Amino acid sequence: MNCVDVRARLLDYERGRLPAAAHVDVRAHLDHCADCTQADAVEQELTSVLERRLPQHPASLALKRRLATRWAASPPARSWWRRWRPVLAPATAAAMVLVIAAPVVYFERTLSRARAERAGMVAEAVNDHLRLLTSLHPLEIESGGLHQVKPWFEGRLDFAPVVAFEGDADFPLKGGAVAFFRDRKAAVFVYARRQHPISLFVFRADGLAWPTGAGTPGAGGDAAVTAERGFNVMMWRHGELGYALVSDLNAEELRALAAKLSGRS
Repeated sequence: MNCVDVRARLLDYERGRLPAAAHVDVRAHLDHCADCTQADAVEQELTSVLERRLPQHPASLALKRRLATRWAASPPARSWWRRWRPVLAPATAAAMVLVIAAPVVYFERTLSRARAERAGMVAEAVNDHLRLLTSLHPLEIESGGLHQVKPWFEGRLDFAPVVAFEGDADFPLKGGAVAFFRDRKAAVFVYARRQHPISLFVFRADGLAWPTGAGTPGAGGDAAVTAERGFNVMMWRHGELGYALVSDLNAEELRALAAKLSGRS
């Protein structure tokens, strides 16, 4: 028997109405055909659902006698389901697969898009750091201390940057500037470590693809260092503000500065 013959006989096979030889042939085909085995499983499930869902009414004695007479006189006509079963059963199985797979595909695409947006934020931080390094005048305000640099941003930004670290012998504050991060203005605080410049970008955090739970370094937040084109980038958010710390320093030294910036050193 081929697949068409077997699928046309599945209902009779399940209900034990096939001759012995035909029953053996169908069983042998199902043992070696995965597609027909799946169609048989779908047929059994649909039969079970129909038996559970359709109302059951006892037949009258007169009706039973008439039916017995008709069955003896001629074979029963094939129902619409038996006629369309070879077409509808695979379609039903395909619909079930779609119902199960659609949410998975949607979740994977959403996750992939969020990862791409976060990668774009890291690339933007490195690009902005490189612009400062190659600028003829990277600092718009030379450092006379944090009390001089922070007030300089007033009127130049639509938010107040929150930075409390004034710099020290290990990480002196060199000055500041105004830049753009993605689609918004950012305050830039430039620190140094030996001959390594370090850029701290402070900007509004809303509307960006932050990892779930991203928070202040050292406070249980997700502020891991990411490597991009030879630079280390550390990003976190605190309240309404986002922070991006960029340098060619090694990751341990960058984390040490991040701890000072968050007041946890």
